[in-house]
Amino acid sequence: MQTILGAGGAIGSELAKALGQQYTQKIRLVSRNPKKVNPTDELFAADLSNPADVDAAVAGSEVVYVTIGFEYKLSVWREKWPAFMRSVIDACAKHKAKLVFFDNVYMYDSAEIPHMTEESKMNPPSEKGKVRKQVIDMIFEAIKAKKINALIARSADFYGPGIGTSMLQETVSKNLQKDKAAQWIGGMDFKHSATYTPDAARATALLGNTPDAYDQVWHLPTYPDAPTGREWTELFAKEMNKKAKVSAIPKFMLKILGWFIPILGEVYEMTYQFEQPYFFDSAKFMKRFPDFKTTSYAEGIKEIVARG
Repeated sequence: MQTILGAGGAIGSELAKALGQQYTQKIRLVSRNPKKVNPTDELFAADLSNPADVDAAVAGSEVVYVTIGFEYKLSVWREKWPAFMRSVIDACAKHKAKLVFFDNVYMYDSAEIPHMTEESKMNPPSEKGKVRKQVIDMIFEAIKAKKINALIARSADFYGPGIGTSMLQETVSKNLQKDKAAQWIGGMDFKHSATYTPDAARATALLGNTPDAYDQVWHLPTYPDAPTGREWTELFAKEMNKKAKVSAIPKFMLKILGWFIPILGEVYEMTYQFEQPYFFDSAKFMKRFPDFKTTSYAEGIKEIVARG
C-alpha cells in the first residue's frame, strides 16, 4: 500500500495518477473528503491534525507521501506543521513505512536563492521558513536515530493545469484571461524557476519507489531555462492570443493590501524571493534519472491554457 496524506491538493491528485500508471494499484488517498483518481484507489477520510487519524491512515502502508497544504497563514503553520509532522514520523516508525515529504524552498538562506541546490545553506529569512526548517530538522533527526527512512522531494514555486494555488497563475494567467494586466511581485527582469506539477508528481512517485533515493534531499526536475517575470507574461499572452501587459506590485503595496486581502499580507515576508534571480537547480535528479523528460515552460503553459 502506498498512501498519500493530503491527497486532494495540486500535487496529491497528480501523484495518485503517476503512482497508478507506473507503480501500484494499491493506493490510499487520505484527506477530509477524498475522491478517487484511479478506479482501485482506497479512500480514507481523516482529520490529519488528529494523531490517531494519522496513525490509522499510515497503518499497513509501505510508503507514505506527505503532500498536505495547511492554510497559508503563519499562525496556522506554527500550530499545525510541527504537531502534524511529529504524528507522521511516529506513525511511520510504528508501522515501518517509508516517508516521502513534498517540500518547498522556504528554509534556504536568501543568498542561496539565485542558485539553489540540495547543498544550499538552510537559514530561513522568513517566519514561515523557520517553521519549514523545523519540520525538515525533525525528519532528519528521525533518520539519524534510525527511526525511519525518509526523503525530501523539494519543489520550486510550482505551476500546472487545473490548480488554484499557484501564485504565478493567480497573478499572471488569470489576469490576462480577464484582459487585465498581469501582476508580478518584485523585479520583472529577474529569472524565476517554476516546477511543473505533473513533472513534480511523476518524479516524486519515482523517488518513492527507488530504494537508494532515501535519507537525502532531492530537487524535483525543473526546466533549466527559467523565464523572467516579463517573459512569463509573454509566454502566457502568446498562448492566449492576448496582449502581454504586466505591472509590478511594489513590496510596500503588499503590506497595505494585506490589511484588506490577508493572503497578500502573508506573502509579504516572502518577497525576497522576487527581488533577485530565483534559480532552482535539479541537476542531481537528472544525473540519477537521465531518461526523465522535463516539460519546457512553453509546453507547460500550452497545456495549462488548453485545459482552462
